[in-house]
Amino acid sequence: MAEVTYFVALPFVAADDGIAAGEPMECFNPTAVVMRAEALSRKPGHVGAVAFSRTGDPATGDFGDAKIIRKFGDVPDDLSTL
Repeated sequence: MAEVTYFVALPFVAADDGIAAGEPMECFNPTAVVMRAEALSRKPGHVGAVAFSRTGDPATGDFGDAKIIRKFGDVPDDLSTL
């Protein structure tokens, strides 16, 4: 199967031990994911959000590192686990 790129908006919420990732939302393109991440960062209970993409082959599960498109609000410095 060919490589595909997924665009994901990931909100962050305050947790007892700092900041925790919320429920990720897949979007159709880079513009939509930035708009969604910004909206999520303003949602009550959320402290921030990040828009990112990942490219890979879903058939093999082999994906490259996440590429940060834009950050909003308070997000962790280390996003390497995306």
